[in-house]
Amino acid sequence: MGDRPAEVRIHDFLEVDTGFSPEEAIAEANRCLQCKKPACVDGCPVNINIPVFIAEIAEGNFANAAVSIKTQNMLPAICGRVCPQETQCEILCILGNKDKPIRIGQLERFAADEERRTGIKPQDKKPSTGKRVAVIGSGPAGITAAGELAREGHSVVMYESLHLPGGVLTYGIPAFRLPKDVVNAELDQVLKLGVEVKLNHFVGKSVSLSELLTYDAVMLGTGAGLPYFMNIPGEHLNGVYSANEFLTRVNLMHADQFPRFDTPIAKASRVVVVGGGNVAMDAARTARRMGAKVTLVYRRRSEDLPARLAEIHHAEEEGIEFITCANPTRILGEQVVTGVECVRMQMCELDASGRPAAKPIDGDTFTLDCDVVIQAIGQGPNPVLVREIEGIERGRAGNVIADGDGKTSHPKIFAAGDVTTGAATVILAMGGAKKAAQSICSYLTSK
Repeated sequence: MGDRPAEVRIHDFLEVDTGFSPEEAIAEANRCLQCKKPACVDGCPVNINIPVFIAEIAEGNFANAAVSIKTQNMLPAICGRVCPQETQCEILCILGNKDKPIRIGQLERFAADEERRTGIKPQDKKPSTGKRVAVIGSGPAGITAAGELAREGHSVVMYESLHLPGGVLTYGIPAFRLPKDVVNAELDQVLKLGVEVKLNHFVGKSVSLSELLTYDAVMLGTGAGLPYFMNIPGEHLNGVYSANEFLTRVNLMHADQFPRFDTPIAKASRVVVVGGGNVAMDAARTARRMGAKVTLVYRRRSEDLPARLAEIHHAEEEGIEFITCANPTRILGEQVVTGVECVRMQMCELDASGRPAAKPIDGDTFTLDCDVVIQAIGQGPNPVLVREIEGIERGRAGNVIADGDGKTSHPKIFAAGDVTTGAATVILAMGGAKKAAQSICSYLTSK
């Protein structure tokens, strides 16, 4: 897809990728070999029939392509933008053996965008079953489960603790990567199935567990909102943020437009972002758009960066400096941040992730001047609600233990997404939520 020029886009939050034109989409779709045994489908966590929707695009039937996708995935415009297709469906495309694989994600995005432009067709739903299901959390897992359950005729109430729905799609992923009108349009399709959303409802606090358990079944999709910190000296200083807080302040509360909006954020000329995943890239690129010079520090090699290659490429284009094989040891300053002390790292034997373990080199340190530090080293499941529920099994990381079908140790409670796996991708959360919704339907039928 085309990208807006870096020197232009660093001054706004408009979408970077411009997408396919109809002619480009048809040309790309015509490259598909229409395999009799399409491996790409096996790589899709929600099992989209990829050859079918691509064939519709090749014929110019864009509306049919969108309808085909949404039989398995109700959020195609979102997934087409943020899913790591290059490591899922596209890596299994047979064309990749000798040429470039079909750009499945971009075609999915195109079909969904065209449908939104020409008019979205309402989803079909079955007659009412009279069963009530509570879905906790309105992120990718919650939205997916709510949509699947509503299509099956169940009455669904989705609880969200914040003042806007969408979860990480709203507060985490910046608009230059995922425009909020796209999120709102796809969420609206779910609401039109009859799903009710209760905003500003913190289940376990403002909503009691006894009230929650009056529903016939409960689906937990509360995500991974607990940020991890490095536990190094200086983390108490003003100007230190978790990526979760930083992105929430900007994406959800418009801190970049303070004082027009009430939420402030530290004005920075020099920012250090710690981490190498997609969240680190989002934080770094957001800080860059707010006028800062940004340095990203990652403890392993550049080839070990876990972020998508496209995000790394965009960050480099936008002037973000990468310092690899280094790790912060302390944050400098008295009341506010003035710098970060880092140590050089050497690569040792491979660890469980398949990447080399990073070990500090004694005495090889350096200092980076900065006034804001953003730590993007991962996050875990939100523990507040999970700790309140008796009879539900939890893992060492605070995650809910659920089987492959979303069943927990509590017969009425099901779970999916990051609350079970820890921080993962949008599409994996959606795949888990689809299975959990199927299990809920089976449970309600057996009752």
